[in-house]
Amino acid sequence: MDLGINDRKAIVCAASKGLGKACALALAHEGVHLTINARNEENLAATAAEIRAASGVPVHTVAGDIALEETRSALIAACPEPDILINNNGGPLPGRFQNWDREAWIAALDANMLAPILMIRAVIDGMVERRFGRIVNITSAMVKAPLAPMGLSTGARAGLTSLCKALSREVAHANVTINNLLPERIDTDRQRFMAQLTASLNGISVEEAYERIRSSIAARRLGRPEELGAACAFLCSAQAGFISGQNLQLDGGTYPGII
Repeated sequence: MDLGINDRKAIVCAASKGLGKACALALAHEGVHLTINARNEENLAATAAEIRAASGVPVHTVAGDIALEETRSALIAACPEPDILINNNGGPLPGRFQNWDREAWIAALDANMLAPILMIRAVIDGMVERRFGRIVNITSAMVKAPLAPMGLSTGARAGLTSLCKALSREVAHANVTINNLLPERIDTDRQRFMAQLTASLNGISVEEAYERIRSSIAARRLGRPEELGAACAFLCSAQAGFISGQNLQLDGGTYPGII
């Protein structure tokens, strides 16, 4: 399928590895010109070179923490009229509610709610004026199925989800959509960290921890980053203009609910 976004321009946050990189690659293969961001400048440059070699599209880079105003401003300066915005950032570590003080909550909100909201604020009027915009937030399955140890992530990302649902109704008339991808158990560095944490807490090997994780998934396997990337690319397509305000779960069919 031709997604109809060749030569469109996209900003992809936290894109040097994992899910952000998968989204950037999927968009690049559709001919989308990229401005990508990550904190580690060396990793970011390597990813940009890889994407250029694989797709032939222009790829610009902006190194820095997306939670910082200067990084967001630099991204908009590098790509002042994006057609597509992919919001992504690493999530807070799991922990205990009793241990999270105000600073922990503020850091989570800055990274996983306020940073994407402020990126949306910076681009949405232009998208409305140009009558095309695709905004995709990579959030978490915890938004719909929260677990107490992931409370920092759940709280921040649920706030982002609520705001974006309301905002999506205000801009749909202009062919601007806002959707969320809710990944769970995708085979990334973060999943490896979670497997290592599970192994340490339970006195088992990392492979045994992975087996426990796989057995908890209806599909009995981990998701692949490129599967999420493909879903992201479709939500950014011309054909997806009637899909907005939605939460798409990528969890191997594990979520037991119907809404």
